[in-house]
Amino acid sequence: MPKKLLITEKPSVAREFAKVLNINGTNKNGYLESDEWIITWCVGHLVTMSYPEKYDEKLKFWRLDTLPFLPKEYKYEVIPGVQNQFNIIKGLLTREDVDTIYVSTDSGREGEYIYRLVEQETGVKGKIRKRVWIDSQTEEEIKRGIAEAKDLSEYDSLADSAYLRAKEDYLIGINFSRLLSIIYGRRAAKQINEEKISISVGRVMTCVLGMVVSREREIVGFKKTPYYKVIGEFGENSTFKAEWKVTEKSKMYNSPKLYNDNGFKTEDDAKNFITSFEGKQARILEVKKSKSKENAPLLFNLAEIQNECTRRFKIKPDETLAVIQELYEKKLVTYPRTDARVLSTAVAKVITKNLNGIAKGFKDEEISGYIKQMVDEKYSTNLIKTKYVNDSKITDHYAIIPTGEGFENYDKLQTLQKNVYRLIVKRFLAIFYPPAEFNKISVTVRNR
Repeated sequence: MPKKLLITEKPSVAREFAKVLNINGTNKNGYLESDEWIITWCVGHLVTMSYPEKYDEKLKFWRLDTLPFLPKEYKYEVIPGVQNQFNIIKGLLTREDVDTIYVSTDSGREGEYIYRLVEQETGVKGKIRKRVWIDSQTEEEIKRGIAEAKDLSEYDSLADSAYLRAKEDYLIGINFSRLLSIIYGRRAAKQINEEKISISVGRVMTCVLGMVVSREREIVGFKKTPYYKVIGEFGENSTFKAEWKVTEKSKMYNSPKLYNDNGFKTEDDAKNFITSFEGKQARILEVKKSKSKENAPLLFNLAEIQNECTRRFKIKPDETLAVIQELYEKKLVTYPRTDARVLSTAVAKVITKNLNGIAKGFKDEEISGYIKQMVDEKYSTNLIKTKYVNDSKITDHYAIIPTGEGFENYDKLQTLQKNVYRLIVKRFLAIFYPPAEFNKISVTVRNR
């Protein structure tokens, strides 16, 4: 009987697929097997690009006359530390009784690249290959992903972009690291009292380092410039405060004593200006009242929530990603590596499932209060025509939102993970609330 092979990116994900597919087969070395299914897993990247010395032993030595290194055909090799799991997967992919392969690595460019490299190095031929593309690891989503799996060839463009990005990283890293190390290595080593050093260059890391250095130079070179504002209290019992600001009719207009339009360069000038008002009365020239509305911000993508977690919890971006990846694998949130801050139309049409799941399953007093208010005041859940739904702004995945499931895992989470999850839930609930309304009053006061 022909069998179907499903390959995931991690063992933990493989176990979730096995539960959903009710695979109670034999646990073997590196895979699970039943009468119908075989499930195996990568452990991240199994294959990598070979270093220049694998092309020519002479390229092991860094010399200017061997640069630039631009191979016509690229070489790849299995990473030594995961050779055993690669051999297991290779054996399964080439088994005669396996006729269909379900590619279930993470639904993104990197996940696609991980599998394509494995398939490339194993030489798979004559098999039906399908791609499982899911946005969360809930039972419903996994079943949908398998049922609607498309032919792997439909993702060839994604694979091409993954290969090109990897080659770009490789060429920039290899060539510029060698070039700058040869030219500036000794000089840089001398500055830090080392015999020799290598200078690492990368497509991303060097740009980020440049930004950090530029910002640090701004901080070091910053010079404080104090200036002095004039603030008055008005009314019989100091009813309100108002800040002085220069106008064209003011005697201080274009005065060299001003730092800007509402501050003086020196404290003495500010005090002397205040003294000029002694014995004079002020009158209200104009009162303006207005209302403004502000909608909730867009949903989280990875970059946005990394910024928010750094601000709130003082953690690094990679720590945030690790936390959200854990929440994803616990079925609590959707796929984390997304650049979209909106939902797709298809998801927006069934968004009440997520809301109902949170309302019924998430036992949190604050969150329950928000949902109760939504119910009591009958907030609309129709998002289709709002700024939170836009198919054109979605590439691989929509924004990070709670699935409304996975609460059996919530109590096992660490405090930080719980806090990040609650942050995602609150940002999600906010999009259903009406705009916040603000009253603004502007009072213009002049001396008589």
